Amino acid sequence: MAKFDSKSFNPQAFGKYVERVPNTKKNELINSGALRGNANIRDAFSSQTTTSYARIPYFGKIGKGTQNYDGQTDITSNGSTTFERGVVVVGRADAFTEKDFSKDITAGVDFMDNVAQQVSQYWTEVDQDTILAILTGIFAMTGTGNKVFVDNHTYDVTGEGEGKVGETTLNNALQKASGDNKSIFTIALMHSQVATNLENMKLLKYFTYTDANGIERPLTLASWNGRAVLIDDSMPTQAVAKSGDVEAYTKYTTYVLGNGAFDYENIGAKVPYEMDRDPAKNGGEDTLYTRQRKVFAPAGISYEKVSQATLSPTDAELANGANWALVNNGESGNKLQYWDHKAIPIARIISKG
Repeated sequence: MAKFDSKSFNPQAFGKYVERVPNTKKNELINSGALRGNANIRDAFSSQTTTSYARIPYFGKIGKGTQNYDGQTDITSNGSTTFERGVVVVGRADAFTEKDFSKDITAGVDFMDNVAQQVSQYWTEVDQDTILAILTGIFAMTGTGNKVFVDNHTYDVTGEGEGKVGETTLNNALQKASGDNKSIFTIALMHSQVATNLENMKLLKYFTYTDANGIERPLTLASWNGRAVLIDDSMPTQAVAKSGDVEAYTKYTTYVLGNGAFDYENIGAKVPYEMDRDPAKNGGEDTLYTRQRKVFAPAGISYEKVSQATLSPTDAELANGANWALVNNGESGNKLQYWDHKAIPIARIISKG
């Protein structure tokens, strides 16, 4: 068995331990319904022939061509079409080397618990970077059908009044995106500046719980118009220079996701965790190697792999709008059909705070 700073290291047990470590951000995304498993994706990457990219077919709705039934009008038939959606496996790896790791870093804390908590949080941040890169990419799509999604699922209030979020912002944004289907949205991811503005207007409500002594206490998880809120300063910001009479300002992007916004599958790596010890270098070093392969596939949107150099896309390639397209049936002219953008529970709000 491999050793970790003279301690036994079981990679399978370590992997299970990492998965059990509580992680607020990851759990809230999963509990909100924004991330959901997809058996078709899992099966596609479980085969021997598909390892990094797959195209998954979907049935389309039957055509609508209701005719008058009057005893003299011939009935013409309609059929259905099929759609294809490209999905890609995102592979990431890292390694962590420490000198006299157990004694100097854990400071007496059980090393397995200490390392597992750090690695768990680390991979959650990596996953969030992946999701943010994908969101950047899908909102950078161009082309007629793709622009329908981008335009309708973007609500920009920077030119309205003070340009900040207000009482009607979220409701209007979701109605613009999905119309009468806006109830599919469940969670908002926002910068702390946006959250602070909402708090100042008393629009952000924090959940509470009652402790064992019957005292009600606030939680850090909030809600906005009934949608759970995750506050994270890694949400996109952009400095906008002064232009004419408009003073310089910071542009904030808030993402609103809903049920099934992303299909998510942990495809796995052959060796997700392993240890190596070099007793000579720097007087002795231990290195933890960790790898993962996951799929984050946005609903109704296909990864087209137009610009990808290797078998795993970088964050820059995921953020490239040319790699994404609204799912369609691949036809041309009047036979071309796109996935109904109103069914895609992904939207963004752009504001000055």
